[in-house]
Order: sequence, then C-alpha cells, then structure tokens
Amino acid sequence: MAASCLVLLAVCLLLPLLLLGGWKRWRRGRAARHVVAVVLGDVGRSPRMQYHALSLAMHGFSVTLLGFCNSKPHDELLQNNRIQIVGLTELQSLAVGPRVFQYGVKVVFQAMYLLWKLMWREPGAYIFLQNPPGLPSIAVCWFVGCLCGSKLVIDWHNYGYSIMGLVHGPNHPLVLLAKWYEKFFGRLSHLNLCVTNAMREDLADNWHIRALTVYDKPASFFKETPLDLQHRLFMKLGSTHSPFRARSEPEDPVTERSAFTERDAGSGLVTRLRERPALLVSSTSWTEDEDFSILLAALEKFEQLTLDGHNLPSLVCVITGKGPLREYYSRLIHQKHFQHIQVCTPWLEAEDYPLLLGSADLGVCLHTSSSGLDLPMKVVDMFGCCLPVCAVNFKCLHELVKHEENGLVFEDSEELAAQLQMLFSNFPDPEGKLNQFWKNLRESQQLRWDESWVQTVLPLVMDT
Repeated sequence: MAASCLVLLAVCLLLPLLLLGGWKRWRRGRAARHVVAVVLGDVGRSPRMQYHALSLAMHGFSVTLLGFCNSKPHDELLQNNRIQIVGLTELQSLAVGPRVFQYGVKVVFQAMYLLWKLMWREPGAYIFLQNPPGLPSIAVCWFVGCLCGSKLVIDWHNYGYSIMGLVHGPNHPLVLLAKWYEKFFGRLSHLNLCVTNAMREDLADNWHIRALTVYDKPASFFKETPLDLQHRLFMKLGSTHSPFRARSEPEDPVTERSAFTERDAGSGLVTRLRERPALLVSSTSWTEDEDFSILLAALEKFEQLTLDGHNLPSLVCVITGKGPLREYYSRLIHQKHFQHIQVCTPWLEAEDYPLLLGSADLGVCLHTSSSGLDLPMKVVDMFGCCLPVCAVNFKCLHELVKHEENGLVFEDSEELAAQLQMLFSNFPDPEGKLNQFWKNLRESQQLRWDESWVQTVLPLVMDT
C-alpha cells in the first residue's frame, strides 16, 4: 500500500513537467489536416478505427493512431505513409489492496500515461476516439482537446458501463460510477458517431447527445475468395490445424489435396471435392456477451441427426478470435466426442480472415450486445464476402440481418440446430436455401465502407 502511494505521489510531481513539455509543443499550433485517433484497445482487433484512419488518409489527412499493438493490423494500414501507429503499453492492475483500489490505481495510471503520450504527439484538428473503452480515455482526450483546440469525435460502438455490468451486475457501484462518467464526459464531445439508429435514439433520449449513425460496412478486401486462393489458404491452415487436411490421399501422388479442394499438378486447376465437408465459421472476442454453449449444443444435435441417418455433410467448424473466455470454451470443445464434426479455434492473420470468410459456406453469430444497441461487425464482414449468416436474436439485429433474406435469426440452440439441418440438407444443393441466400447477397450490391464514409463522416471533418 505504501509503495502504491509513493508511486502516485511521483506521478503527481511529474505531471507539471509533462504539461510544460507538452505545452511547448502545442504552442506551435495544431495542423488542420492532421487527425489523432485513439483506441484504448488492440489496434489489430479494432477494424472500425483502422477504417477511419485509412479513409482519413485517403482524403488527404495525416493520421496518428494510438492503441495497443497486440495483433497485426491490416497491411493497408501499415503500408500507408500518411498513417503513424503509436503503440501504447497495456498497464496491469496492482496486486495490492482491495480490488476497487487496484482498479482505481490502474485507471489513474492509464490516464497519466495516455495524457503523456498525447502531449508528445503533434496535435490534430480532430481527436477520433473509440468508445468503449472510454474510461479514462474520454476525459483525457477532452482535456487534451481543450488545451490544443482539437475537436473531440466519439465513435460510440456500445456503452462501456453495460459491458462492465455483465461481470459485476448492473447495480454495482463501479458500474453506476462508470455510467455517470460516460454520460457526463460524453456530452462534452464536439461530434458523435454511433453504429445503429437504436443507439442514436438512446443517446438522444437518455443522454441528450446528438449522434450521426454510421453503419459498419465491409472494407473492400471482404469479398468472395477465388477457388485457387481458397485452396492455398486451406493448405496453409492444414499445416497447423488438422480439420483442413485431406481425409484421404489422392490417386495421383503429385495432386495437392485439402479437406475441401484439390489442385491438379499438371494444369494447376483447382476443384472442389465432391464429398467435401461443409465449412461453418464464427468469429468472437470470447467475452460474456457471446454464449458459445448455444453453438456447441446445436452441434451436438446436428451430430445426432447425422448419426440417425439424415442426409447431412460432415462439418468443419472454425471459431476464430482472441479473448478472456477462449480457454474456457476450448476445454468444453475438447470434452465433446464428435464423429462427424471437427472444431478448431485458430487466431488468423489479418489478411487470412477475409479469405476464410470468403471460402466458407455459412457464418454463425452469437453476439447479443450488452446494451442491445450495437451490431456485430463480424456479420457485416460476412455479408461483404456474400456469406449467409445464422445470428442469435437481440433488440436491434433487424437493422442488419433480414430473416429469410440474407440469413436466419434464432433464439436458442434448438432453433439453430433446426436451421443447420435445413441449410445443410443434401449439401451442396444448388437449389437449396443456403444457395438462395448467397444469391441474394451477391445481388444486393452492398455499400462499402469507403463509399459510406464519404457520404457520412467526410462532410463533418471537411466542414471546419
């Protein structure tokens, strides 16, 4: 406890020096065509902030993007000379004192650390901030904006307090404090973006914050994957994950075969295997707002239907992502003894993820939203790849998934199992429902992120 107090005292003594150093830099003035983007999370797992940075750079802005560098961002971001990524160090909680005290100390240190990082960067005309996480970044970014004249733009993906409520309960003092903080400092922003009309209305009605709905849209690299690239991806993943490996050896020893495809050595022609398994894909951050026991229970029912003689294919289920509950669900998966289903949980490189979605037969989404007001970006990406989706129902899902048009909505594992049976019956069936959803997505001519951003966000930042 004494050591922690001494550290806090040291921070307080250093703060005037930090402010003095930053003030000297800020006196030179902010650059009108420079934007600072902040995400107090992993940049590689924050696609929307990556897309903001790329769109800003595409329209002549220089961008400084601050965030944790735990996973690799898209190559487009790394290769863009208008974008500078500044890595933040993730601070761990102290193992001293009560949990509330540990959390408080961590927040104070994060605030001082983010303030220091922002003060020693070139100030921009705007500070784009992803929320959540917004504690303590909203207050820090607002304070920095006051000092250097930057306008604070908050991009509301969800409410941070609602995510905390999944762990601690909605009436926990920390959750109530976080809600007050988010509401108070959120009102101090200059511009607000949000991901659904439902969230826009909630911000206006309950928090008196006016926001513009900017729907998530797929980036240009989310598209159907050509067959030769599918084969290359399957062979690559097969080197580390057995479900992608061939079930049997080809008659010609020089023919290259995966679980789904094979390439003729002479012509180089890639074809799909006639008896290939169906490829089901889900992605997740392995958090409390996604209950993967629903999918596992549905897979058990699907397995039983197969054993009972129904005309269903073998299934490869790929669940990609990182997060706190990954190990928990991995243990549950290993306890299953499927005969016709293989499940693997890889973490894919940024460039391989769109290729996998563009190669799959069906996507499954278990995101339920802690607030009921945000939409799963994974479904947006799946639709960009013309991949039909089965998604668990929640309050505003209808703004994205149109039941019986681009996918199906389910309430529980029983309904999901029935949908899997219906979609994969007689697989691959060119006249089946799954193929009809695929055709609907191909014909829908979806708006892409860049086109949407130009119509919604660009006029706001060019107005100044």
